[in-house]
Formats: sequence, C-alpha cells, structure tokens
Amino acid sequence: MLGEKLQDQFPKHFVTIGDTLLEVKGLKDEGIIKGISLHAKAGEVIGIAGLVGAGKTELCKTLFGANRKTAGEILLKGKSLRIKNPHQAVTQGIALVPEERRKEGILVSEPVSTNLSSANLNKFSNFLSLLDFRTEKSTAREMIGSLGIKTPSENTKVQNLSGGNQQKVAIGKWLLTDAEVYIFDEPTKGVDVGAKKDIFELISGLAQRGKAVIYASCEFSEIIGITDRVYVVYDGEIAREFETKATNEEELLFYSTGGK
Repeated sequence: MLGEKLQDQFPKHFVTIGDTLLEVKGLKDEGIIKGISLHAKAGEVIGIAGLVGAGKTELCKTLFGANRKTAGEILLKGKSLRIKNPHQAVTQGIALVPEERRKEGILVSEPVSTNLSSANLNKFSNFLSLLDFRTEKSTAREMIGSLGIKTPSENTKVQNLSGGNQQKVAIGKWLLTDAEVYIFDEPTKGVDVGAKKDIFELISGLAQRGKAVIYASCEFSEIIGITDRVYVVYDGEIAREFETKATNEEELLFYSTGGK
C-alpha cells in the first residue's frame, strides 16, 4: 500500500549522543508511580515500554506536571525543576504529546492555525499582547508544509482531519516551542501506517537537533525500531533497563509482565 517495505518505516540516521539533558530521581505520584529514576541524553530517544496499566501514561503526565508529584526530583541540564502544572513544564522546556489526542492534545473544534499556535502564544502576540493573526496563519502554512499535514488550508477545523494528520498537528504545536525534552505517549495510536512513518521521521529529526525524546508505548516493535535505550515499566516501577540493540520484543514482553 505504501509502495515500500514495511521494515523501512523506521528512519536510520546517525545521531551523536550528547550530555545528559533530563534526569529523574525517585519520582512518585499520588497513584501508581513508585519511585522511578531514569535519564535521557541530548540526541537520545529513550523508550518507556510496558503494557496497558503499567504506569507509562502516569509517568509521562507526572513529568509534565499534569499529575501531582509526591516525591522525587526532576532535573534539566543539572538544574532542579519546580513543576506543579503543565504551564511550568512548558516554560522550563518540557513538551508532552498525550495518548488521548482528541481529549488532551488538540482543540478539535478550532482551526489548524489556532492549534499550532496554542502552545506558544507569546510568539504570535504583538507589543500590546494582542494575537497577530497574519503571523499565526503564515507560520501555520509553513508548518503544514514542513510536516506534510494534509488539510485544505490552515483554516480547516482539526476535527475534519484524519487521525494521522491530527497527530501531526498535536506534535507541530510543540515544535514551535523549541522545547528541550519531548515526551510522546502512544503517539501512533489510531494512526495509519503512512502517518506512522512520518511521525517516526519527526522524532528522529528532534534527536538530530539535540533534543531528548521519551517514547512511551506498548507497541514493542516501535520501541525496538525507534529508540536507543529502553526502560521496561511494570506496576509503576522500572523493571529493567536495556540498550535497545541488545534486546528484543520477547524480552521486553517478559519483563513487562512481571518476569524476573
């Protein structure tokens, strides 16, 4: 259907891994997260592998300030962050593309241009703090072109786009913030195969730009194909850590089901 082999969907780019950007120490939340520690380096894509209910989404939301942190420390470039809500996370360089795209990732009844500017309104405001619609729309057209978003125009409501193109909009708004850490929670959920490849290319591009990427998924084939390192989560804890090239889907499944 795509005119190419399916195994070619994962981009193969050489990226130099830099210094540690994000470090998490003993993170706990009010629910399932029980003292998770991990780190991500510049240019590195790390996987958070686990089954539904293991705590992947809760971990992502706690890092982003959407769930309340009860213990632990989050550091960016060695500096301890104070994150009590998503606004503080965004201002300090962390972005989240959530699992529930239509509920949490996009404004479905708003046009593409509004969605793309929503995470970085300061960039599109003039000296009177009024929204500059001309700049917003021209930037949206550029982003539509660079991401390959299939839409009649920047004025089209996002609810009228396909799932894959909605996800590209959800990602595109964060690209305009130029965050340091990008968190993807099940980013290919409800997305067709062609759009999946585009999303993998976007993630690879972020790594090439020296960003740290966290990729949380229960699709172990994607974890193996896109990440450099992987943490397996089981019952709110890190069960194992692997260099991705040194593991396989069967081993990830074993530890994600409580294997010892």
